[in-house]
Amino acid sequence: MRLVTGVIVLLTFGTRCDSKVTQPISQEVTEGQEVNLPCSHQDISTNMNVFWYRQFPNQGPQFLIQTYKTNVTDQMVSLTISPDRKSSTLSLPPVALRDTAVYYCLLQRAQCEK
Repeated sequence: MRLVTGVIVLLTFGTRCDSKVTQPISQEVTEGQEVNLPCSHQDISTNMNVFWYRQFPNQGPQFLIQTYKTNVTDQMVSLTISPDRKSSTLSLPPVALRDTAVYYCLLQRAQCEK
């Protein structure tokens, strides 16, 4: 079996519109496994959006999924918000080597304070 290595980076945002998030530096999985990528944050208030992106080598970031209230699923991935609203998890279907990328979690207010 081939080993798929997904790299996750830590993103920290300091403006009034963004909040700090923490992700594991990397995660290794076996090809064909489903993958759950965690993202910790202080709290997701009702006016916060959670975004996930991925970036392949030598390419720009690619939007994957977003939610502001509840869990959401699309054709490729799903995003789950924990009951305490202090973390979210991006779930990927069984992965292949081609899914190796940097996966980014972003938490942002729906409206920024001025």
